[in-house]
Amino acid sequence: MTTFVLLPGAGSAPWYWHRVTPLLHERGHETVTPALPYADDTAGLREYADTVVGAMAGLDAPVLVAHSMSAFTAPLVCRRVPVAHLVLLAPMIPAPGETPGEWWDNTGQARAQRELAVRQGRDPDAAFDVTELFLHDVDPALARQALDLGEREQSATPFAEPWPLDAWPAVPTRVLLGTDDRIFPADFLRRLTRDRLGLTPEEIPGGHTAMLSHPHTLVETLLTPTPAS
Repeated sequence: MTTFVLLPGAGSAPWYWHRVTPLLHERGHETVTPALPYADDTAGLREYADTVVGAMAGLDAPVLVAHSMSAFTAPLVCRRVPVAHLVLLAPMIPAPGETPGEWWDNTGQARAQRELAVRQGRDPDAAFDVTELFLHDVDPALARQALDLGEREQSATPFAEPWPLDAWPAVPTRVLLGTDDRIFPADFLRRLTRDRLGLTPEEIPGGHTAMLSHPHTLVETLLTPTPAS
């Protein structure tokens, strides 16, 4: 039996994991889904890590799964408490001293997103649309729930905070990318994972929120260790 600690991405909530948790429970595993204080302007990356560490009290080396911006928080947790594995899903992989606000320009994310839109025949200059970018492969009824129930206000505070670690923590790390991710395109995340972690990401179907669109595939991937692990 393994305990999976599932972290939501920026501005989202534990609800985003609600299709994954029962599948892990059916397989005999346990889950913890902390609600990070994203709406709190007094909370930054360290406070996010404090919340996760508190939620992990008493756990024996769980698997920590971090979605999107939680890749800035999860390594801080790994420096403080034992973690068996770290899994990054569609992650913003940080560099030492980099703020989440700087990450976008530093990595070339905007160019990658635009080039993918052009290749797919979508308007690269269209106004920002959460459904189009984040929920395009999610069942429409579930996407409406995500918009109505799962979205939270995101404070700007952590986006100005430099990532405080000088190196990646010494914990086995896996990176999962969605092959149809429109905001972090697959070729972009392949390059970023190689350049920043020296790893080859594992690829699963789906967009940025694969926990909603492909929960079964995601669970099977989480439960299948890589040869290196």
